[in-house]
Amino acid sequence: MFQSRVPGVQVLGKVVGQQAEILSPEALAFVAKLHRLFNPTRIQLLQARADQYRKIQGGASLDFLPETAHIRGDLTWRAAPPAPGLVDRRVEITGPVDRKMVINALNSGARTFMADFEDSSAPTWFNVVDGQVNMRDAVRRTISFTSEQGKVYKLRADGKLATLLVRPRGWHMEEAHVLVDGQRCSASIFDFALYFFHNAKAAVAAGFGPYFYLPKMESYLEARLWNDIFNVAQDEIGLARGTIRGTVLIETIVAAFQMDEIIYELREHSSGLNCGRWDYIFSVIKKFRHDPRFTLPDRSDVTMTSPFMDAYVRLLIKTCHLRGVHAMGGMAAQIPIKGDAKANQAAMDKVRADKRREVLAGHDGTWVAHPALVAIALDEFDKNMPSANQFHVRREE
Repeated sequence: MFQSRVPGVQVLGKVVGQQAEILSPEALAFVAKLHRLFNPTRIQLLQARADQYRKIQGGASLDFLPETAHIRGDLTWRAAPPAPGLVDRRVEITGPVDRKMVINALNSGARTFMADFEDSSAPTWFNVVDGQVNMRDAVRRTISFTSEQGKVYKLRADGKLATLLVRPRGWHMEEAHVLVDGQRCSASIFDFALYFFHNAKAAVAAGFGPYFYLPKMESYLEARLWNDIFNVAQDEIGLARGTIRGTVLIETIVAAFQMDEIIYELREHSSGLNCGRWDYIFSVIKKFRHDPRFTLPDRSDVTMTSPFMDAYVRLLIKTCHLRGVHAMGGMAAQIPIKGDAKANQAAMDKVRADKRREVLAGHDGTWVAHPALVAIALDEFDKNMPSANQFHVRREE
């Protein structure tokens, strides 16, 4: 067993090679400090989720919160202006923290790359810790990879690399291979703390900063928890508050009623909201599965032009632009289809139409899952968004 040498911290997973440098005593002490400070609040907020779900099952509905009406009603407050490397986010590529894929994504021509410890990465212990090794090398521009066939992958020489953002796992997840005082560590804190501890200052020196995507939230209090963690983390290593930026995925029906409040809680650290549309549809199904009025058709028929999805998009754009932050579009889930030109063309046409719809709706950027889709998305945004963003599109209707 790997010996952590940090009182109260046990590492139960196998540690190989450079992973030991990631799990240094100093880094694990940082993880433990954040876990001890904030895990009790995380547990309370997860219980609040369960309590709310029981109320919904009992017939309660969702609405905008009366106790935060003053935040929504105050039209004067704004979040932080865009940070370096996040001014123009017209195309963002996402993908797992696998070494080859990280290199390909950084080289893809997209404006930003969200390295994903969450949905697109299988959260095995090896993948999680090795992903942190890859993040360290990516931030320092030293990352390279040689395949078993001898093919060498390295960063493009012209320096035109995507700005790196990291998505930790959601609040409901735990890292079973790390115990703090006998308790499983919060996976969110574990992923965030290791990346931040090793890379925050190096990212700033490289001209961007420690930037994050924050998934699966269901309330503004969960955003407040992230903000508290950001403040303590920055104070601990001597970075100015506001250096961190976080983009929140609105991928639950509950969070859709608290968008203003979520930006407000993170306002010093906010870089906007994103339409996490597939999880959003799932959230509607999950929260209202007991109610036949919410039965949905086959998911292929639940498009972004469905009234409840269109309303979600319009409210997100309106809210973000009022507060001066990015309103990011959703994922193009298609990937190139090899060996079938007709099917491939149909898939690419769907991507193009989807990206055109997003930019014309007022989004400031969009997501793709494959480097081959970057050019299609860029073409639509370049033709229809000549400025760095569309904060001027208010959607006040």
